[in-house]
Formats: sequence, C-alpha cells, structure tokens
Amino acid sequence: MKDIRDLSFEEFSAYLTSIGEKPFRAGQVFEWLYKKDAAAFEDMTTLSQPLRSRLKNDLGFAPAVIADQQRSEDGTTKFLFELFDGQHVEAVLIPTATRTTACISTQVGCKFGCRFCASGVAGWKRNLSTAEIMTQALYVKHAAGKKRPLSHIVFMGIGEPMDNYDVLLKSIHLINSDKAVNIAARRITVSTSGVVPKILKLAEQNLQIELAISLHGYDDPSRDVLMPVNKKYPIEELMEACRAYEASKRRQITFEYILIKGVTVTPEAPAALKKLFKGLLCKMNLIPYNPVEEYPHQCPSHAEMLAFRSELEKAGIHATIRMPRGKDVNAACGQLRHAHQSGQTNFDKNVSG
Repeated sequence: MKDIRDLSFEEFSAYLTSIGEKPFRAGQVFEWLYKKDAAAFEDMTTLSQPLRSRLKNDLGFAPAVIADQQRSEDGTTKFLFELFDGQHVEAVLIPTATRTTACISTQVGCKFGCRFCASGVAGWKRNLSTAEIMTQALYVKHAAGKKRPLSHIVFMGIGEPMDNYDVLLKSIHLINSDKAVNIAARRITVSTSGVVPKILKLAEQNLQIELAISLHGYDDPSRDVLMPVNKKYPIEELMEACRAYEASKRRQITFEYILIKGVTVTPEAPAALKKLFKGLLCKMNLIPYNPVEEYPHQCPSHAEMLAFRSELEKAGIHATIRMPRGKDVNAACGQLRHAHQSGQTNFDKNVSG
C-alpha cells in the first residue's frame, strides 16, 4: 500500500480526482498532514467520514516508531527510528540561537565506506522511501515545537543522499512546497561525498539549495586515505563539478573537512587547498574527528586545530571550526545506530505519531 507521504501534491490531487473527490480536498489533507501534525486520517476532522475511510483504505499512514531517543545537555536531540523491516536510521534536532535544524538520513547504512564515519561500518542495506524521509522531517518538526519552529533541513544523516537521488529530489520538493513543509530552498542543504554526475544533475534543477561537499582531503593521496569515492571521482573532477554548480546557482559551496592528525591536518594542506579553491565561492567547516572504534585516527589538540585554521585564513580560505553538538548522546552521524546494533544502548521502543 502506498504511503501518503510518498505522494507529491500533484500526485495526491490526481488520486483524489480519480476517486471522484474535488481537487481542493488535496489542500485540506496536506494542511492536516504537514502543518497540523495529524497522526492519522481519523484526525483530519474537516474531511467527511467516508473520505477519511477511503483514504485509510487506499493509502498508508504509519506512525513513527522511535527505538531510542537521547537529548544532549546542549539541547541536541537524536532520534533512532525503527522502520517497517526492523532496520534503523537516525535524525537529529539541532537548536541554536538563530535556527532550528533537522539532520535527516536518506539510506539505511552507506555504501561509500568513508574511513572515519560510523554510518557505513555495518554496510549498506537499502534506500529510504520518500515517506521514510518525510516521516523523519515531520517528527523532528513536531519535536521542535512552535516556540522555536523548524527552520532548516540538512541531508547529512546516514547514507549518501546522491545515491538515492530521485527520492532525495522528491523529498526536497515536498519540504520546499508551500503546500507541505514550506522551508525555503536556501535553507535546505544536501551533503555529498562527491558523486560527480549527481552534483551536475542537481545543478540543472530549478532549486537554490545549498551544496556541502565532504572533502576530507587536499589532494588525491590524502583524500584516498579516507574517501573511497575519490578513486572513482578524483578530486580535480569533483572540483570541476563544484565549479559548475556554483556557476549555475551563484551560491557559496561549503566544504566539510574532518580534522585528523597527520592525514588532513598537515603542513602542506593549506597551500594545496588554496590552489584547489582558486576562483570558487566557498567556505570550509572544520570538523574535529569524533572517535569511531573501527578507525585508529587521532584528533588534533585544540591548539593544533586553531593553528591549522589560522594557516587556512592566511591562505585566504574562510574556515570555521564546527564544534561537535550532542557529543554526550552519540550525535555524530551513525553513532547512535551503531551503538544500538552493538548492544551499547538501551532499547526502549516508543510508538509516537
């Protein structure tokens, strides 16, 4: 049975027409679904009882199942969702003084095996559906509440978003639509490890969304240590795609750069990055390495990180050290799921709308 959250507004309108309902009902249903936090068709009280019964008969609308939920001292909250087949994915609510962000997953596990990330340790299982992505967004939106409403979406959770491109794009359109979640395109960020063909494909879309690149290296040898995708799409090819995206959107690109002693933090890195970024509108997020048991990397000291950022600034590169949020609740990508699979966290299932 098709889940209603798999349908675009146009698809749902077409369905209503096919069953003899007036098209304006689509707006009513989407308002209940995306703006009023309805948890079931029965809650949509402005609809007739026969229509509610027909929707329930024809379409799925399963509640979110939360396998674990952890809240950090800094307000970051991580949710572990249990899916229909027993698999798990994470979403994170990240509040700051100026914004409230949902970090969303797009796959169960990850094929790309970045050698610092917990998301891919257990391998890839499957892609998420549009409904499974929208369930995360709606749950986090509800959790954020009305005092500090959800303002930003980042596709930086478990999985490689560009590897589930069609579903990603459909989800973005729903999140952006004024009929649905209604978050501006410029407040939606897609992060990729560097899937060049899909970056170029996304550049062709009429969407002013933000692009974040998981760079994690300053040349092919350094990037090869951490990023297996670099073998298929070497760093120069990736940078050409970034230039094409920036030229198409006229938007700054963010380069995520993990700080690992002796791998990404080296004396030659700043000059190499300066050459790499020449003529490109961009900034860098420097991310202190968050230890994962399977990888024997070492995070630089705070003084070493500050010195590295200083060298980047001298090279003309705008860089910010992104201090970890929710470190006390396994909030780094894939860590809560990994801990759950390893039996290192309590399994307290809660069913919630």
